[in-house]
Amino acid sequence: MRKIFIAVLSFIIIVLFWYLFLKPQDYQVSFKAKAIPGTIYETVKAWNKTLDSSSLIEYNSLKDFKQTLVFNDSVHIYEWNIIPIHDSLSEVEVNIKDRDHSFMNKIKVPFMDTDFEKGSRKMLLDFNQYLEEHIKSFKVSIIEEDNLFSTFCACVPLKSAPERKAEGMMANHSFLNSILFENEVQLNGPPFIEVVDWDLKADSLSFNFCYPIIRSEKLPNHPDIKYKRIFDKRTLKAVFNGNYIISDRAWYALLNYAEKHNIPVERKPIEVFINNPNMGGNDLKWKTEVYLPIKESE
Repeated sequence: MRKIFIAVLSFIIIVLFWYLFLKPQDYQVSFKAKAIPGTIYETVKAWNKTLDSSSLIEYNSLKDFKQTLVFNDSVHIYEWNIIPIHDSLSEVEVNIKDRDHSFMNKIKVPFMDTDFEKGSRKMLLDFNQYLEEHIKSFKVSIIEEDNLFSTFCACVPLKSAPERKAEGMMANHSFLNSILFENEVQLNGPPFIEVVDWDLKADSLSFNFCYPIIRSEKLPNHPDIKYKRIFDKRTLKAVFNGNYIISDRAWYALLNYAEKHNIPVERKPIEVFINNPNMGGNDLKWKTEVYLPIKESE
């Protein structure tokens, strides 16, 4: 009997020690979201910028990242874990820790509904509403495999955060268009971007903003313009309807499709912008064709 008592007491002490000193979170909030991990990750980034006191997202993967929020004298760490359920549904687990008051939270949480718990639930309810509104603002349709177009083109190399690529396009649209027009260069299709490097951890994007053109002897020589040829290749294709600012949601949908079907791809999407955003109208009627190159077999 004494041995059983000692064993039970030892177990209780170990559990209490783990709970008070080793358990990584003070509180966990879980909910289901009608989105894939990439969309949730980008929405957390956008939501994070609307908050008064927040820091940059610490990226580990699309399914694992960390957010730091400041509330008065408290610093809260939100560790996001996204578990895909199927193509349009994910389980979201957010482990929350108060950096400076963790011990006291762990003592209080089992016995009362603390302000820390209430505030955490409210924050994530607000996020979930923000996510639901965001999901309504775009549509992605997977077309499966298709050939990329082949064309000669004039491009402006750019670098920005992924969410600012549309600003780079718009800032250079008139510049590139006017130079080509002044030199009587014949356009050969709608503008597009070609991603050269997509660094999720650094949250940076290097890309070419291009116009397809007919090659001629009149091509202007300008230090900010380079000429190149896009070659035909096998790709996964999607159609994105929505504002061009968030067209990278189609990139994540294509990556998700490729992973599900074991298709090796290059993270170098190409987007073709069918509509001119200067014409206004309903964003959901804007159309972008998005191509993700399939890796060639060696």
